[in-house]
Amino acid sequence: MKGLPTAPASRALLPPFTAEHEELRDSIRRFVVNELRPHADQWEEDRWFPDEVFTQMAAVGYLGLKYPVEYGGQGGDMLHDAVLIEELSHAGSGGLAAGIGAHIGIATPPISKFGTEDQKQRYLVPAIAGEKIAALAITEPDAGSDVAAIRTSATKVDGGWLVNGAKMFITNGVRAHYFVTAVKTSADGGHGGLSFLIVENGEGVTTSKIEKMGWHASDTALIAFDDVFVPDENLLGEENKGFYLIMANFQWERLVMALGAVAAMQRLFDQTLQYAKDRSAFGRPIANFQVTRHKFAEMATTIETGRALTYHALRLHHLGMDCVQEVTMAKLATQRAAFDLADQCLQIHGGAGYMVEYGIERAARDLRLGPIGGGTDEIMKEILGKTMGL
Repeated sequence: MKGLPTAPASRALLPPFTAEHEELRDSIRRFVVNELRPHADQWEEDRWFPDEVFTQMAAVGYLGLKYPVEYGGQGGDMLHDAVLIEELSHAGSGGLAAGIGAHIGIATPPISKFGTEDQKQRYLVPAIAGEKIAALAITEPDAGSDVAAIRTSATKVDGGWLVNGAKMFITNGVRAHYFVTAVKTSADGGHGGLSFLIVENGEGVTTSKIEKMGWHASDTALIAFDDVFVPDENLLGEENKGFYLIMANFQWERLVMALGAVAAMQRLFDQTLQYAKDRSAFGRPIANFQVTRHKFAEMATTIETGRALTYHALRLHHLGMDCVQEVTMAKLATQRAAFDLADQCLQIHGGAGYMVEYGIERAARDLRLGPIGGGTDEIMKEILGKTMGL
């Protein structure tokens, strides 16, 4: 496939990944460590990373790993994207990973899967090239996990719709050139009246940046739509069938979160293990104390459990199987675990972990969003209950 490596890699293979994926992993990690990680601290301080990151990543093909060559992609599949998601953890900034991930992982896939050829040319192609940045706009001030409660309306007018309403907690919401937006196109209650429109960031659109506990390098926005005209050709998928698009997208979004959490746990574990070997107290490395050894044993088990469940769900999803239960379990099992593991790593670092220098406190703040974003832990448990007929 164009742009994808074929030579074998040295790392032991873990299905569903192949030698090709592992060589790609090595390439991406070098890029992340050399091109992104050195700037992460400054971007966190700035509470913004430059848009040039997207064009820089596009230049090496990383924004289109899973997309067809005819749209500027690399001709790969979701497993290539999964490698990228994992390796972004090495940038040391959850906000940076979130901004990139929102573009490639949740905003552009609906256009690729449900868009017309015209929509792909106008929005997917420039997104893969890093020329247009995308955001997914579903959540509202009064509608999070309950997507049926969405109030942003699209009223039919000559040649298109007028969109009015507000969206909340939208990653890339300030910088985005367009929003893949869930709207009400029918007065019918429940899920039946939902549609998706591609709304360009222009006249009638107001974005306001929201300050957050973590993910400081990313822009998260409150977006207001005031009589925004959207042409007929920007309807994504079928009118009043938007709920199915949301559900199709959720599985990959939750898998992405699980992959990112497992990778973050491994990075924190490795960093903390090295610190514990180097740091001495009472005449010996703190890693040699039984209480510390047991913490590492428990953390290693947590990571391997999360990885096994996540990779199992990824294999099923890649094969096109119904894996709502497995994906939901993976998301539920890894998000709280990642935050708790970060807290353990901070404790092992002691006072140093509380300082900005080591990046542990940042990881703890960043990972706290996991049990909330993409569907809360509570919603995950409700979904699992329904899959069991409860």
